[in-house]
Amino acid sequence: MSTLAAPVPLREDATTIGVVSIAHGISHFCQLIVPPLFPWLAASFAVNNTQLGLLMSVFFVFSCVGQAAAGFVVDRYGAQRVLMGGLALFAIAAAGLAASPSFPVLFVFMAMAGLGNCVFHPVDFSILNDRVSAPRLGHAYAAHGLSGNLGWALAPLFVVGITTASGSWRIALASVALLVLAVLLMVWLQRERVTVRAAHKGAGHAEGSSGFGFLRLAAVWSCFAFFFVYSLALGGVQTFAPAAAGKLHGVDAERVAIFLSTYMVCAGIGMVLGGYLVRDPRRCIRIAAAGFAIAATVALLMALGHWSPAVVLALFGIMGLGSGIAGPSRDLLVKQATPAGATGRVYGVVYSGLDVGTMLAAVFFGMLMDAGNYRGVWLAMAASLGVLILTAVNVRRNARPMAAPVAA
Repeated sequence: MSTLAAPVPLREDATTIGVVSIAHGISHFCQLIVPPLFPWLAASFAVNNTQLGLLMSVFFVFSCVGQAAAGFVVDRYGAQRVLMGGLALFAIAAAGLAASPSFPVLFVFMAMAGLGNCVFHPVDFSILNDRVSAPRLGHAYAAHGLSGNLGWALAPLFVVGITTASGSWRIALASVALLVLAVLLMVWLQRERVTVRAAHKGAGHAEGSSGFGFLRLAAVWSCFAFFFVYSLALGGVQTFAPAAAGKLHGVDAERVAIFLSTYMVCAGIGMVLGGYLVRDPRRCIRIAAAGFAIAATVALLMALGHWSPAVVLALFGIMGLGSGIAGPSRDLLVKQATPAGATGRVYGVVYSGLDVGTMLAAVFFGMLMDAGNYRGVWLAMAASLGVLILTAVNVRRNARPMAAPVAA
């Protein structure tokens, strides 16, 4: 529930949501600025794919470790400062990657980028939960999730497009640094809209709201498990699911390339719809379960059926739509499980489950692909989505009781 006693003008809420969403989109954008450049990096530094993959492992290791700590920093020093610090780290890291004289130096700046990435979930949700009025939180979560998907979708187009046009991957990464600096300037100009108000007096005495007391709450660890399982399924989609579908259903490489883009676009549409559906917070568990059930059903169909390329493309779209619909409800479930005064710390810990799962998913699904078990890739994703529904129910069981919805 928002800390505001009176209704907030739409313009104020929209500005806060817009600033936070753009910053979040840049964080997802920066997660995918290096993988599309692997062919150019391999040629420049004479390294193999395994060595290139380690760059992303370093990124997510530092993001995971930093994210849990970032929550404490947010609660102690304020979300506004930490948000600008994360953007500054991304800008420095992108510039450093562009100027790296050798392959080992890339690891230093990938670690720095991981530290920049780690702040965004505890920062974003601290700001949104504090400043956005309750009736608009579902829309805020939808915009937040949609911006992340757009960031993922645009990054490869941006860096590959500039590299192709200029003939230099270094210019592409330097351009990323300039883009991040522009977003940092925007956040600074709108800093009043992303300043979290001081917690109410007495909030610190609530259960789990001070120090490490929140770690004793079952809801926190059920949320961590939820996001760990979620990232296993998402990691499968982002890494090897399109290629596995191509192998299973005889789709050529050119068509396989658009499967992930279709998934991301439809997930964005689903998030907008999911934000509308979750206007009543008490419905979030049912909406989340329904969305993930749709995605799990599609994964089973993909694994067990034999489909034409057009049907496979449609199934990716339906799967993305289901996952997107669940997105805003997923974030609201965490809000319900968060004790007063500990938003940054809780979101920092539970969203680190995303980084842990992402690190493991690439290895796990890569092993299935190397073994030629393309059907197993999709069955594993279906199983992950099934378990995800159970963990969502467990999160809701441990969450704080929700008040009735407030009229818009």
